[in-house]
Amino acid sequence: MNKITSTDVSLSEVHGSVETEGKGSFWRRLFAFMGPAYLVSVGYMDPGNWATDLAGGSRFGYALLWVLVMSNLIALLLQSMSARLGVVARRDLAQASRELYHPVANIFNYILAEIAIAACDLAEVVGMAIGLQLLFGFPLIWGVAISVLDAFLLLFLMQLGIRKLEAFILGLVVVIGGAFAVQMFLAKPVMSELAVGFIPSIPNSEALFIAIGIIGATVMPHNLYLHSALVQTRKINRNPDGLKRAIRFNILDSAIALNLALFVNAAILILAAAVFHKNGYNGVSEIQDAHQLLEPLLGKSYAPVLFALALIAAGQSSTVTGTLAGQIVMEGYLHLRIAPWLRRIITRLLAVIPAVLAISILGEQATGNMLVLSQVILSMQLGFAVIPLLHYVSDKKRMGTFAIGFWAKLGGWLSAVIIVVLNINLVIQQLGIWLEYPGPNTWMIYTLVIPALLFAAGMLAYITLHPMVVRRPEAKTKIPHGVFEGIAEINAPEYQRIAIALDFSEADKKTLEHALHIGGKQVRYLLIHAVETAGAWVMGADIQDLETRTDVQNLEEYAQRLRELGYQCEAFIGYGTAKKAIPVLVNEKQADLLVMGAHGHRALKDLIFGTTVGAVRHAVKIPVLIVR
Repeated sequence: MNKITSTDVSLSEVHGSVETEGKGSFWRRLFAFMGPAYLVSVGYMDPGNWATDLAGGSRFGYALLWVLVMSNLIALLLQSMSARLGVVARRDLAQASRELYHPVANIFNYILAEIAIAACDLAEVVGMAIGLQLLFGFPLIWGVAISVLDAFLLLFLMQLGIRKLEAFILGLVVVIGGAFAVQMFLAKPVMSELAVGFIPSIPNSEALFIAIGIIGATVMPHNLYLHSALVQTRKINRNPDGLKRAIRFNILDSAIALNLALFVNAAILILAAAVFHKNGYNGVSEIQDAHQLLEPLLGKSYAPVLFALALIAAGQSSTVTGTLAGQIVMEGYLHLRIAPWLRRIITRLLAVIPAVLAISILGEQATGNMLVLSQVILSMQLGFAVIPLLHYVSDKKRMGTFAIGFWAKLGGWLSAVIIVVLNINLVIQQLGIWLEYPGPNTWMIYTLVIPALLFAAGMLAYITLHPMVVRRPEAKTKIPHGVFEGIAEINAPEYQRIAIALDFSEADKKTLEHALHIGGKQVRYLLIHAVETAGAWVMGADIQDLETRTDVQNLEEYAQRLRELGYQCEAFIGYGTAKKAIPVLVNEKQADLLVMGAHGHRALKDLIFGTTVGAVRHAVKIPVLIVR
């Protein structure tokens, strides 16, 4: 676990890794920018959306279609602002919030963001488990356990590069959209009745609860953090024209991807309305019930299979984006980076544990309510993510000429007000229900629930008003104008002690050549090597096995040969993993430059052998030269 500095960029392993400035047609350039919004859009069609859409369609027919459309418009507006933040300010939303607010408020926001990610991952775990149960008959508990195994999927995909990850997600999105296109065709909804659903109405308090769940399932807070980081994977020209082009293409990318997500959500709700509500099945909120009823009501045996396959695809695609969002909020708010596999396990366990407890205690029939509740939790986090976003992208001192205009501000704040008011209304209704029928645990409402809600309301007021009243010191976003102003003076560094990490491979020759070229014969060279045997991990310097003796001899031969060539050289052996032993030696010997070779692993080999270079780079405070 390592502290990272404010100079670190969001998703550093893929930052600026996609070239967008190549020559070509409009469509070729658009294709270079397409991708981030598709990773974001899968969060808009995850299993949690299915539960709210099924509940809304089966209970109220087409009446809540307008909520989906409104949610999609809000999502498009907010995601475009999130993309603008990443493109112009080169910050993700967590970094921007850290700049705007006091550390106490940022800790509070971080906790809420983690809760939102856990709630989202809960929906994905349950959805994946249900999909496996529907296809293969596994008990839900088994499915939840199996879902832990996909914890390393993201790690593998990230090693292939961001474009491969985007292609994988797009493939899953196509599976989901195709499956529902077929089911929509089979359902044959009555278009005149469907059109009435676009007229705003809330039939009753239950419809309000589901409507808020739909908003939470559609406009997800973690997606705002995610999008502002993902757009930074594109390498763009940072003059005004280049920034305008990047903003325009990212808005187009968002519009295409989010409208595809709208189609999927609308298809689920329309399917529920046309198949279940129309035939008197008004209480279908469980995904399992929907699956069982599709075949007898549609008369096609493959309809339930398509439904289950789309569900698994939705769960798998969403689990990838949830992990990325977790990494972004932790690094942005806390300036803390942990190993990706550990981050993935933490995220997944925060979802698996409550899912196992709920299924074990309440039974498998509780999954529908669990999914809807997870989406309501997401909706209640929204204000705490949307308001900092609005403050930052509205600020001309931070965004320069790329701050949003009047109409975008109006739409953004109107969206925030709608979200906050609906949530306050829901909270008041729920408190009223609890207090109307007092019981032995009523004291908990007065001593725990109400104080917590009042504290959250106070924090929301602070987050809303503080940037208007008090301006924190800002790291102003500098927007270059394409003119090189020159450099007054450059001081070349003078190194005294250069550490050279050797692993007795073919890469050593190039590593030594580069290090000796930099330092010449005036500096002292420190040859270092880590013995990584199991015995060395346990016994450290006390180990005297054959490999250790051989490594010591080899390293001393390197050092002796360099001395014969006139170089000042010493040899040092470390014990344990190279990613830990090398930084220890570098710091102990007070080196001021480290030169090391890259192993060249990719994809699966990185999962097996590890990524020493990245770990060492974050563990030392001196320049590191990587030789390939």
